[in-house]
Amino acid sequence: METVEHLIRRFAALWRRVGCPDAGREVFDALWGAWGEPHRHYHGREHLLDCLQQLDRSPPTAADRDLAELALWFHDAVYVPQAGDNEACSAEWAARALRECGAPAAQAEGVAAVILETDHARPAQDPTGALVCDVDLSILGRPAPEFAEYERRIRAEYQRVPDLVYRVGRAAILRGLLSRDQLFQTDHFRALYEDRARENLTDSLAALGE
Repeated sequence: METVEHLIRRFAALWRRVGCPDAGREVFDALWGAWGEPHRHYHGREHLLDCLQQLDRSPPTAADRDLAELALWFHDAVYVPQAGDNEACSAEWAARALRECGAPAAQAEGVAAVILETDHARPAQDPTGALVCDVDLSILGRPAPEFAEYERRIRAEYQRVPDLVYRVGRAAILRGLLSRDQLFQTDHFRALYEDRARENLTDSLAALGE
């Protein structure tokens, strides 16, 4: 597990590489605080750290690695269960932070576009978005106990939603994922997680009463 001090240094190096002259400490502190909000049973710091680890383990591709990492730092920076604009708000935060630090406009626009793709409504349209989306969805293909814990934490984030309403809504999301020809868009993540993810999603649908 990376220490906070290491994460501060990691973020500072990334922040400078994407064109910001300062170390981005205020941005880091705001992000770290947001990721630590108490209602985030799944979409919290553990998820962020897992995403960074998954990115680090992935092989070189045509993706812009710095842009991918920056998108991961911000992709759930705003997370309110049942809100329909989390990705849009997170993308705006990222773009605004980059503009304010003096980064090139292309970086601000690029990271916002990638973050918007993490709503997973459709396949990503570029290699960087594909990598980020695969990292974000990699939890689906983990061993059954880890996936079950993920499902439990997602339910905890929606604890105010009545059980029947949650089951119907969750089942619709899982069916939508299973209907895709491929869950993962990159060779690395497809080889690692595709088959296990389909088994996990099928089992979860059965548990929901589908």
